[in-house]
Amino acid sequence: MIGRLTGVIAEKAPPLVLVDVGGVGYEVDVPMSTFYNLPNLGERVTLLTHFVVREDAQILFGFASAEERETFRQLIKISGVGPRTGLSILSGMSVADLAQAVSLQESGRLVKVPGIGKKTAERLLLELKGKLGPDIARPASVASDAQGDVLQALIALGYSDREAAAALKALPPDVGVSEGIKLALRALAK
Repeated sequence: MIGRLTGVIAEKAPPLVLVDVGGVGYEVDVPMSTFYNLPNLGERVTLLTHFVVREDAQILFGFASAEERETFRQLIKISGVGPRTGLSILSGMSVADLAQAVSLQESGRLVKVPGIGKKTAERLLLELKGKLGPDIARPASVASDAQGDVLQALIALGYSDREAAAALKALPPDVGVSEGIKLALRALAK
């Protein structure tokens, strides 16, 4: 298995990158998030890779970070999500956005990605729950586990992310879950 490539960028044609490693050119498909951060032609690059072997093709996928590659590997384990769809998801949203959408169970954010329908989005949410890093999934405005539970409760009650986050800001930092929900609902009722 090819786990990493370090070489010179010979060609760039989204989503394909040709990396020259010691005179051998490797065609690597990369998500757009990685593509936009690549150096110029002729400059050195290091890509973490995932190698896919099928009956009709051998395809090398490249990623700028280990986090992105691990997320891709989690995606392609899901039934009905192949490497191309996984690449499309990572091109359409960052790993942090995906983790947040999964933790908040927001299928609407996934449906916006080309090639993802409602059923696939729901399957992704179900299969990825708890598999993406908890530090990634936690919005910056959530300071404690209790506040995270309050946020989840507000979203489950039908409030948008923005409304729930605004209500969280008004809460004291050491509030308990049940008291936090009560206070947040009062703030949202105004």
